[in-house]
Amino acid sequence: MYQERIFTPGPVELPERVRSVLGKQIIHHRTEEFRRAFLEVRELFKRLLDEPSDNFVFFASSGTGAMESAVLNFFREGDSVLVINGGKFGERWLKLSQHWGLKPVEYKVEWGESADPDRVKSLLKENPSCKGVLFQISETSTGAYHPAREIGATCREFDVLCVADAITALGVYNIKPSSWGIDVLIGGSQKGFLLPPGLSTLWFSERAEKSLVERAFYFSIKKELSKQKDGQTAWTPAISLILAMKESLEMLLEEGMEKVEKRHRAVSEGTLQALEVLGLQRFAEKPSISVSAVSSERAEDIRRELLKLRIRVAGGQDQLKGKIFRISHMGVNPKDGLMVIGMIEVVLKRLGFEVNLGEGVKAYSQKLMEKGIW
Repeated sequence: MYQERIFTPGPVELPERVRSVLGKQIIHHRTEEFRRAFLEVRELFKRLLDEPSDNFVFFASSGTGAMESAVLNFFREGDSVLVINGGKFGERWLKLSQHWGLKPVEYKVEWGESADPDRVKSLLKENPSCKGVLFQISETSTGAYHPAREIGATCREFDVLCVADAITALGVYNIKPSSWGIDVLIGGSQKGFLLPPGLSTLWFSERAEKSLVERAFYFSIKKELSKQKDGQTAWTPAISLILAMKESLEMLLEEGMEKVEKRHRAVSEGTLQALEVLGLQRFAEKPSISVSAVSSERAEDIRRELLKLRIRVAGGQDQLKGKIFRISHMGVNPKDGLMVIGMIEVVLKRLGFEVNLGEGVKAYSQKLMEKGIW
């Protein structure tokens, strides 16, 4: 039996270079060896974001830990924040804000749609006490992209903090937080960084630094930052993941983030064009290039048949369960993207869909040639 291939929006498949690091014997974290390696990771991370500032930390947690840290470290109990809730993870911002005593103003966005910057502006005018805007750049549950630059510009206009969950956007989009107007940027290891789960990142601007408060213990930015600038951590770090992050960051920087984004955009657009030729519908109004959400009344049948062919994609969540399936493009080689389209053609044919084998593959290939990938 051949190996299962993973095209889920986290965890994603691990490159051989990353696996080779993870397979090595662990080192102790209170050593000069770890200190040097961690400082190198920090320098590489600064290059990835093109930011000279040392204002960022790594946590031994999933991305949700860094989200919670953002709520605890940049806002006080009773603060009002505007939460863009357009999916499972926008809902998470809402729940975190409520849990820690903030007063969220909810901007409810239909699942699959993207936030309207004009509506963000109107809500900030209506709620002048808001201290920040919390949203996802790439809403993983729906495959939708929220216009981060426009939201960032609006936050600057109203002098509120722009807090962006980039968990499925970092390592995919060429994000420059300062020029995008982002004040807090959050990432997770098992997405575009091509690592196992268990490591999260949080970068913050000088504007955000002025708002730092001491409400957290484990997720305290102040505690971590003073240690991490010196190559150590306040608590036990995810040693192997940090060492593997060095390899991952080097891979991304070797390719160059402009080319990384171009590759993801081509695979995303090629996938959606191919699926539409095959009679399937994209779910997101303005798709993220990290993950494609595809509508079908037989979404679960398609997903199960793909699994029989050892291709794993994700299903829908909550009200979208059974209505969509999701294909990750994070770290995907364009040739593997072509293989997935070919397998979907086979599955659709098996399930009785009226498709002509090769049409989707042709559409995908044409798009990648148009984009200059092939």
